[in-house]
Amino acid sequence: MATVSQKLDEILHRLAFEKIEGESPRNESDPLLARLKALGTEVWIDTGELEKAQEIWKDELTALTTNNTLANQVVQSGAMDQIIEDTIHQIRQEALDLSEEEMILEVGFVINCKIALRLVQAFKVKVSVELHPAVSRSIERTLHFGRRYYKVCPEYFTVKVPLTPEGYLAVRTLRQEGVPINFTLGFSVRQNYLAVRLGNPDFVNVFLGRLNQVVMDHKAGTGELVGEKVTLATQRALRSARENHKEVGSRLIAASIRSGEQVAFLAGLDVLTIPPKAMKEFQESGKSSMVSHIDDSIEPGIDPQHSLAKRFSELWELSDEFKNFVDALVARSDLDSMQGKELDEIAQSVNLFHPFSKDDLQKIQDHGKIPNLDSWPESVALDDLMTQSALQSFTKDQNALDERIRSFLK
Repeated sequence: MATVSQKLDEILHRLAFEKIEGESPRNESDPLLARLKALGTEVWIDTGELEKAQEIWKDELTALTTNNTLANQVVQSGAMDQIIEDTIHQIRQEALDLSEEEMILEVGFVINCKIALRLVQAFKVKVSVELHPAVSRSIERTLHFGRRYYKVCPEYFTVKVPLTPEGYLAVRTLRQEGVPINFTLGFSVRQNYLAVRLGNPDFVNVFLGRLNQVVMDHKAGTGELVGEKVTLATQRALRSARENHKEVGSRLIAASIRSGEQVAFLAGLDVLTIPPKAMKEFQESGKSSMVSHIDDSIEPGIDPQHSLAKRFSELWELSDEFKNFVDALVARSDLDSMQGKELDEIAQSVNLFHPFSKDDLQKIQDHGKIPNLDSWPESVALDDLMTQSALQSFTKDQNALDERIRSFLK
């Protein structure tokens, strides 16, 4: 799919843009959120639904995150139907020659902007806006849409870029241009260490709830504190990277939080993005005696005798071999011109970026966001598999959103 012409870019920017007016609203303070803030944690809400965010909003909250799944929930409610119709009409009125897939991609761009801008208008805080999964394996298209999202609302938009070889390299360029980046779909210390050294995104993520779930699904233990252990180890690695590499300023987001108890346990982390249900649990818990566990030794709920135990331990380890690999990579003179395929091939030496086939990706998508580990050999790194499962899950939800747009084209 070719990138849009300058004329179409201008039309869509005009459709997506809204002037942000008014002052930041004043809301009640929450003593538990104030305690998190005192421990150095920034707290965000993970939703694209304005009404759900309004129900729980407090003064201590500083941002929101959206994604393809959350955007699809808004679109399927019918809230964006008029915007879909207006965008299609405007493009057709200008007699612009777009294929159906190009039309869907561009209407989706406007929808994502509008969902995020509703949140910005209401709360006057930063909102992370996710790219369409179809651009995730193209540096050119990631740059194109990343720049366009930023142009729509430079004061409040943070661009979410998914973790792919092309994503790593595109983030490097976007950050050099000053575009705020939330580098998403991370599941291990090493994935995020590479990200902060290579591109210094504003934020990286660990989707911790899914890590606990994959252990439980495979009866490899209770799953308790598995994602938390990875998250805390990643926080320590980022702290070290910030201390030892002056160009690194990236902060960690704990994502895929499932409960109020997890929120309390992760006090002291850089950022927590919390779904409304878990936020309500936390606010009602009364857990005011929170302390940071960042430097604690955590024993995760994994059966050490289980055949999958070793695969999980690799998620929180950062080997000297991998750090040496990263040092050599960032020292390369051709890094700024490198293509995704080149990074893909180079990273094979540390078993990163498994070469999933088209059939593999379909199998992953069919199974859902928690992979079946028994279907994959140990040579497939667990963080790779978790990232692909997350990306394919978002792709499935994006496909449903795209189908709703397609229904208007007919």
